[in-house]
Amino acid sequence: MKEELSVQIMQWHEDSEHQQIIDMLMKIPPADRDYDMVSSMGRAYNNLDLYEDALEQFAFIAEQGKNDPLWHFRVGYSYYYMKRYEEAVTVLNNALELDPDDQYSARLLGLSRSKLQKQQKAEARRTLSRQQKDSELPPFEGMDLDSFWEDSTYARDQYVSEPPTDELIASVEEELGYKLPAAYIALMKHQNGGIPYRTSFPTDEATSWTEDHIAITGIMGIGRDKSYAICGDLGSPFMIEEWGYPNIGVVICDCPSAGHDVVMLDYRHCGKDGEPEVIHVDQEDDYEITFLAPDFETFIRGLVSDEEYDTSEEDKEDDLRKVAEGKFSPLLAELCDKASEVDDLEFNIRRVCTRIVQEKGHFSFHADELSHLMYDVQFWLYTNSYTATSRQLYLDTYSQIIAFGGEFGQGGYAPGFVSDWLDWRMREGLIIQENGALRFTDEARSAVMAKLTSEADAA
Repeated sequence: MKEELSVQIMQWHEDSEHQQIIDMLMKIPPADRDYDMVSSMGRAYNNLDLYEDALEQFAFIAEQGKNDPLWHFRVGYSYYYMKRYEEAVTVLNNALELDPDDQYSARLLGLSRSKLQKQQKAEARRTLSRQQKDSELPPFEGMDLDSFWEDSTYARDQYVSEPPTDELIASVEEELGYKLPAAYIALMKHQNGGIPYRTSFPTDEATSWTEDHIAITGIMGIGRDKSYAICGDLGSPFMIEEWGYPNIGVVICDCPSAGHDVVMLDYRHCGKDGEPEVIHVDQEDDYEITFLAPDFETFIRGLVSDEEYDTSEEDKEDDLRKVAEGKFSPLLAELCDKASEVDDLEFNIRRVCTRIVQEKGHFSFHADELSHLMYDVQFWLYTNSYTATSRQLYLDTYSQIIAFGGEFGQGGYAPGFVSDWLDWRMREGLIIQENGALRFTDEARSAVMAKLTSEADAA
C-alpha cells in the first residue's frame, strides 16, 4: 500500500470515518488492491457492522492471510458479531497460535467460548423441553388462571383491555406479520394483558438483569388501546422500530429496565405461522438472545414468584432513601437555584419522586402521569435557565438532570419515553418552538408549577 494512502487510511480509521476508507479503496480496481488494502477494507466493513461484506474481503486474501494473526483476528471479529461463535473460536485459536501474546484475540476468544457454551446449553434445554411437552393437552390444562393475574390500578390502566375478538386478533396478526400462539390467545381471552403474580423466570445464564433469572413487568395484551398492548404505543412494533430489537418475532413482555431488555416470541425456527419459542433479548449486551422456553405455555408455567429472588423491599428502601436524601446532580441543583417561582422546590421534587417509588417499588420514570409530570418539571427547569434550547440539545442533556444524576439518580432511563413525551407535548401545543428554541407556553408553564405543588401536597 502506498505510504500516503496508508497514512490517510489510518487517520480515517482513528476518526471513525470507515465509509471514507471503503469509498477510497473502491476507486482502485480490484486487481490493483494489495493485501493491506483489502485487509483495511475488511476492517472498515467490520467497523460499520457489515460483517458479511467484511468476510467477503477477507476471503479474497485468505491464502495470504493464513499465517497472519491479524487476518485471523479480523475474521474472528466478524464471526463473533454475527453470533457464529463456533467459527469464531476456530479462527481466534489460530490467531493465538500464531501470536500467543495477542491480548485482543485472547479476550475475543474467551468471549466466543462463553457465547458458544451458552448457545449449546440453550439448544440442549430447547431439545429437552420439546421432548417433555405434551402437545395433546388444551392450553393451561389444570392451571388456575384466576389466581395468575395481579389486580392493581396500574395494571388495569397500563395493560388490561377487553378480551380480544376474533376480528381484533386477525387484525393484530396481520399488522405484526405473525400468527399468534394458541396458548397466548387463550390466556388473553381469559384476561387481555396484565401483571402476573409471578414475574421471574429462571435462566442458566447471566443477563443484564441478574445471574440466574430474568424478570418481567407485565404481559402485553392483544390490541392497540393500551400503551402496553402488543400493538400499543409501547408495544412490539415500537420496540422493534424505535429501540432496534431484532425483527424476528413479537415482543410480549416488558421488563423492569424500562426498555433495555424484553421477552419476545421468536419465529426464526418455526416460520411466521408456526409455534414460536420464547426468548429474552438484552439490549445492554448487543441484543444478546437467551432461550427461555420452547413455547408460550411453557414460559407461563415456568414463571416463579419474585420472592425466590426478591430484593425488592431492600431496593425500594434504598430508593426511598435516595429520593429523600440523595444529593442533586450539579445540573439539577443549578436549575433549582435559578427557579424562584415555586416555594420549597427541592422538597416538592423529592415528595413527588417518593410517591413514584412508593407506587412502583423503584425510582424510574415511564409513561405514567407522575413520570410525565417529572418530564415536565425537568424541561421547565432547564428551559427556564437555558432559553436557547433546541429539541436535540434537550434530549442530549436530559440524562444529566436526574437519570444519571448521581446520588439522586436512576442509573438509567429509556430515551424513547422522553422523546415521545416531548413530541406529545408539542402536538398538544403546550411546548412551542420559536426561532429554533423550545419552551412551555406561559399557561402550560404555570400549570406545571401548580401540578408539582399539588402532587407533592398529596404525598
